[in-house]
Formats: sequence, structure tokens, C-alpha cells
Amino acid sequence: MNIAFDASPLTGDLISGVGWCEAYLTEAVARLHPEQNYRFEYFTLRSPEEKIRRMQPFVRENTPLHPATCSPLLYRMLTNFVPVPYRAFQGKWADITHFFNYIVPPGVHGKTVVTVHDMVLRAYPETMRTRTRILLETGLKRSMQRADRIVTDSEFSRSEILKYYPEFAEKIRVVPCGVDPKRFSPASEEEIARVKQAHDLPDRYFLYLGTLEPRKNLVRLIEAYGILRERLPDAPELVLAGGKGWQYEAIFAAAEQEAVRGHVHFPSYIPSGDMAALYSGAVGFVFPSLYEGFGMPPLEAMACGCPVLCAKAASLPEAVGGAALLCDPMNVRAIASGLQYLAEQTAARNKLTELGFARAAEMSWDSAAEKLYAVYRELS
Repeated sequence: MNIAFDASPLTGDLISGVGWCEAYLTEAVARLHPEQNYRFEYFTLRSPEEKIRRMQPFVRENTPLHPATCSPLLYRMLTNFVPVPYRAFQGKWADITHFFNYIVPPGVHGKTVVTVHDMVLRAYPETMRTRTRILLETGLKRSMQRADRIVTDSEFSRSEILKYYPEFAEKIRVVPCGVDPKRFSPASEEEIARVKQAHDLPDRYFLYLGTLEPRKNLVRLIEAYGILRERLPDAPELVLAGGKGWQYEAIFAAAEQEAVRGHVHFPSYIPSGDMAALYSGAVGFVFPSLYEGFGMPPLEAMACGCPVLCAKAASLPEAVGGAALLCDPMNVRAIASGLQYLAEQTAARNKLTELGFARAAEMSWDSAAEKLYAVYRELS
């Protein structure tokens, strides 16, 4: 088989969870099944050398690059209204093309697979960027109609797709995410100290790592942290690490409230190589997100030996598999109580660490890649 991967999620200056999911899955599929042919396809117009540089960590001998000259944003927006065929740019090489970010363009040669990570569009449209919401409102249903298979990250997301688009039931396959033990494992005390110093972090801290945006529920987390400081004046600091999404202003405003002022930290960009130490050095990892198709950060924290408090919502209970402390993300006092529990209960925190190691070990990218390869085989 000739299998093409749409590399758009990998060519940006910062890689999101969608991009890391693609990176791990494509590496594992190409490594486990070298008998097939692969390539990365993407559009580029400005700075093609820069995109080649960004793609280098993901290129292997059997996964070369195949760029096409066109603005990626222009093509994506245009094809929502005019059926400009993808094969006019990428040709007819592929038997199967996998698009990892919701949208299958028109006129793709061969069979197509699309990953639909979640149904935020239907469940929480108000938390999306306007441009992204419009693109999905106008293109998602047609994309799923075009696709021969729809891959999603969890049984929860499968049920959500069926709730809104029951006509696609026969196409949907679940391929869960995983965690990379080479990238995420407990860091040494020396490495933790280096990362704390490099990013001006406090000695004891709760950690959130992810995009700063409304869906992540960080305003409530900060309010909960304020309640915690009333209960425990010497509580660990709160570190909110991650890139600014949209409508992040309310998060920074909440951090200026008197109860928490000076105790909420927003470190600069955290390089990939520092993330394991950031997780390892935390008293606990806090992920109160309102809605996730899977949620990789809690598993990454578990693999680094960090106990996890996360929302009892959407796919997160499925992802953490009983190895995390759960709370109602809409209840500020419930979040505060979870933080207090992690801060005070050393034995329980150690137990969560043990459970987290076991859960992270279960969730391998190789296992996920075999499930994805089985989807490709269905179409061959």
C-alpha cells in the first residue's frame, strides 16, 4: 500500500496535541510495518525551507516529505465552498490518505481516513476560535461523508459523534492515544532543579500544562486555588504552563484577584525537553478541562510520577482509567478540595503515583498504531 499522511498538524511553529498524536502514530505505523510505502503531504507557499526544518524530527527513511505549492489556509478555506481537488496538488500516488485534523478535502485519490478527535463543535462551540468554528460548521459533515473511515480517540468521542451524526456509525473506529516512555519518565532531582531555575518556578507547585483557553476551565481552577489558599496559607503555588489560546485574557485577570495575586505563575514557553522535569517536580498535575476527546497531558504526568487531579467529564475518566483523583469541573469547591487532598495526603498521593505508572504503561503508542494499521488494512 501507498499510505499518505497529511502533515499539516506538524508544520506549525508550535505543535498541539493533534500534532503529537499524529507524530507518534505515524512513527509507530511506519516502524512496525515497513513493508508499506509512506509519505508526508502538506501545502506550503511562504518559507518552504522553514517547514522542511520543522518536519525533520518526524521524517524517517520510509516517510519522505511531499510538499505542494499552495497556501494551506487558502486551500482549506476555499475548498469549503469550491471543490478544488486535492489530487491536483498531491497527485495519484496514495492508495490511502489519512487526515488527522477533522477535514478531508475534495478530490483525494484513493481511500481516505479522517481523525475526528472530539465534538467540541457541537458540545461547546462557544469555546472555539471563530475561524475554526466556521471551518468545521461548513466542512465537518461533508468531510465525514467523504471519508471511508472515521477514527476517533476514545469510546466517549465515538458516542459523541454518534449523538450528532448517527448516519456515520459504520465508519467509526476507536484508536486511543498513548504516552511515550522515552519522552515522559521521572526526571532526576538535578534535572528538576535545572528546569525550575530556567523557568523561574517555585519550589512546590501544582501544575497545569496545556493551551490557555476557555475550554480548559482555568478561571474556575484559579478560583478554586483561591479557596485553597484560604484553607492552607502555605499551599503550593499554581503554575499554568502553555501557549496562549483565544480569550486567554480572563485567565490572566483571574490571577490578579487578591486571594491569589503573586501565587499564580505563567512561565514562558516550555521546550519539549523540559516537560518531563516540569511534570516530575510538581506536587500534583491538575487538568479540570470541560471537554476532551482524550486528554494526553494526564497520562504524560502519570508517566513522570506525578499524581493527577482531573475533571470527571467527557473522555477523561476513560483516559485515566481509575488512576487519577476526579472532581466535578463545574464545582469550584470540589476542585479546591481535590487540590487540598493532594497537598495534605502524602500516602494517597503516593498511591496515585503508583496507579499512574501502571496506567501509563498500559497506554502504548505501538498498541494504538496497530489499531490504526488495522483500519488501513480494512481499506486495502
